[in-house]
Amino acid sequence: MEWMAFTTQRTAMNNTRVISSSRFLTRSYGTKHSRKFPRPNPGTAERPAYRPPDPLVNNPKATVTTLEDENLTFIVHHLLQPLRIHLRPILVPPLLRPMPTLVDGPLPPFSRPGLHKPGPERASDETIAKIRELREKEPDKYSRGQLAKMFNVTRAFVSTVAPLKVTKRKEIQEQVEKEHEVARLKWSERHSLVKAIRKKRRELW
Repeated sequence: MEWMAFTTQRTAMNNTRVISSSRFLTRSYGTKHSRKFPRPNPGTAERPAYRPPDPLVNNPKATVTTLEDENLTFIVHHLLQPLRIHLRPILVPPLLRPMPTLVDGPLPPFSRPGLHKPGPERASDETIAKIRELREKEPDKYSRGQLAKMFNVTRAFVSTVAPLKVTKRKEIQEQVEKEHEVARLKWSERHSLVKAIRKKRRELW
């Protein structure tokens, strides 16, 4: 019997410890942490919105003027500064801006003079006819580069105004290829290897 009484007493002590420790796991609104905040609404866990006090009510530094006839009250705080209005210039789109006045004087130099070279003068009809005549008469002697230097025009202009026939163009290409083949025979083994690797790389582009 003594053993059963000791067991019953020990079980009661353990239950008391469990009940006392479970208080710390429950959610509660204690007065220790909620003194500065309003309590939640009855039946809910949400607190009402915070309403800060009006800084002008019962302020000794504010002047209160009441108009009884119109039922109006004016409160003036002397520490509040008037609103500052910054007058910024209105941004005008570039297309609507007035054109700047031209200044008579030397202009600054170009940042890249090579891109501002004056182009060749427009070729006259006589020049174009002469280019076509020489190009058709002796295309091997009067090449595009030769005619461009003679008449101060570009190689593309010569190709446009005096194109060769397809058969003649193929003959010139074959002749140029033979000259290149003769030049390739003079290459060293290392130079030939580098050229072959470069050609294969271009094919894989």
